[in-house]
Amino acid sequence: MSASAARGAGVPPGVPAPRASRVELRLSCRHLLDRDPLTKSDPSVVLLLHGQSQWAQVDRTEVVRSCLHPVFSKAFTLDYFFEEVQRLRFEVYDTHGAGTPGCVDDDFLGSMECTLGQIVAQKKLTLPLLLRLGRKAGKSTITVTAEDISGNNGFVEFCFRASKLDDKDLFSKSDPFLELFRVNDDGSEQLVYRTEVVKNNLNPEWEPFKVTLSSLCSCQETRPLKFLVWDYDSRGKHDFIGEFTTTLEEMRQVFQGGQAQWGCVNPKYKQKKRHYQNSGVVILAQLKLHRVHSFLDYIMGGCRIHCTVAIDFTASNGDPRSSCSLHHMSPTQPNEYLQALVAVGEVCQDYDSDKRFSALGFGARIPPKYEVSHDFAINFNPDDDECEGIQGVVDAYRNCLPRVQLYGPTNVAPIISKVARAAAAEECSREASQYFILLILTDGVVTDMADTREAIVRASHLPMSIIIVGVGNADFTDMRILDGDDGVLRSPRGEPALRDIVQFVPFRELKNASPAALAKCVLAEVPKQVVDFYSHKGLPPLGSRVQATVGTGPGGATGVHPPPPSSPSRAASAHP
Repeated sequence: MSASAARGAGVPPGVPAPRASRVELRLSCRHLLDRDPLTKSDPSVVLLLHGQSQWAQVDRTEVVRSCLHPVFSKAFTLDYFFEEVQRLRFEVYDTHGAGTPGCVDDDFLGSMECTLGQIVAQKKLTLPLLLRLGRKAGKSTITVTAEDISGNNGFVEFCFRASKLDDKDLFSKSDPFLELFRVNDDGSEQLVYRTEVVKNNLNPEWEPFKVTLSSLCSCQETRPLKFLVWDYDSRGKHDFIGEFTTTLEEMRQVFQGGQAQWGCVNPKYKQKKRHYQNSGVVILAQLKLHRVHSFLDYIMGGCRIHCTVAIDFTASNGDPRSSCSLHHMSPTQPNEYLQALVAVGEVCQDYDSDKRFSALGFGARIPPKYEVSHDFAINFNPDDDECEGIQGVVDAYRNCLPRVQLYGPTNVAPIISKVARAAAAEECSREASQYFILLILTDGVVTDMADTREAIVRASHLPMSIIIVGVGNADFTDMRILDGDDGVLRSPRGEPALRDIVQFVPFRELKNASPAALAKCVLAEVPKQVVDFYSHKGLPPLGSRVQATVGTGPGGATGVHPPPPSSPSRAASAHP
């Protein structure tokens, strides 16, 4: 059962479930009990999550053969919710038979319970393993390391082979496997990946594998990476062949230059043997880097979101002096325009560095000549239509109502075009520095539908999103067409929109929901629209440390690949 499913009750229809953070957990154990009479325990770990009233198995690690201090390469990936207590249990077994942890034939080595919040808060949590009835399992401990991978900045696809490795076996050839470690800031080493074993081969070629940039190097190309090559031993006493250290940056450079190989060095041999060079070479046969940016990558990189509010002042709203008017100012209850404005605006202003909103009106006769305008500043300052924060917009709206005459028709294309011009000027900078959101609050049918479709199609090529909140009980059929959820929106000339940039929500469907629920529903598509635009343009976040490129080398293909699975798909028995 997913945590998001459990949260579903009480969320109004149409409101998307809260976005979870993604957390990756990596495990290691020390001083495990030895349950095997002739060899050492073959440990594995089972992860269980406490649901409504019982524990349910979520995932399991691979089996590490004949080892009392295992470091597991399999990582667990979980959704993390700050507002929930997510109870976890890690059960460690000495695995027998087919290598399926948790079977009745397995020997229980101990368990540990904690919450995901505890792990996340400490990042690295070490606790003793307990046997049944709460007794300590000797000196046995389990360490869980957490890493936030919500922004998973892409992945790298590797393929390694080796040549002329040292032969460590007396009657056959070595059975080599490769381990990849990340060197952390404190000098500690974190296992990132362990390949399969290639039997009886001094020139092995290991299967291609994919790792996220977050797991590989914390998205820092210059972070040291350490590679170790071993000769597999079924008793767990693997023979060390050699090692080398490099970085992702160096691997990309040498791979493109055609000399992508490293000497596999055994430090003891190098110290003792005068003419020793290496114990073979490891060759990088393939490297493909695909950068995947998230919404937060852009926001945290410095992309500013500028919000423009456009309010419908057409006569169909009713005389503001009447209690039946959608613009009526009641002393006890804010009208629907104010409710929608505050709910959405309070979220948007957190992403605008100067907290200033452009506030426009349309469909009214405005002073001094009382000519109809479909694009006027509600603060009546044509040189600066911005208001200080959402409260500034509310104050300008209240002051504007008694000074204008509600009229018509309902033309929204002029305001869309105005914001699009600002977005077009920003787009010319070729940087992911500013994105524009236009919030349109309207009570009725759009009169200039053809021009509006044309304006939206043009705006779909720009860093811009349009949110429309329908106020009142009018027929909003045209608005649903503009939304594009039922098909690609096209201009009157038949040109399709480059991307879906319109989100329409009728206020009446969320009238009884909380303001937060309304904001979540209205803004649900904006993060994806931001990422879609900058991805289409090939623009990385400002100050991005890893560029959006795909590495190629001699004879290597270039391409963009789907994201890798959250954990290695290779069977547990394939690992040493």
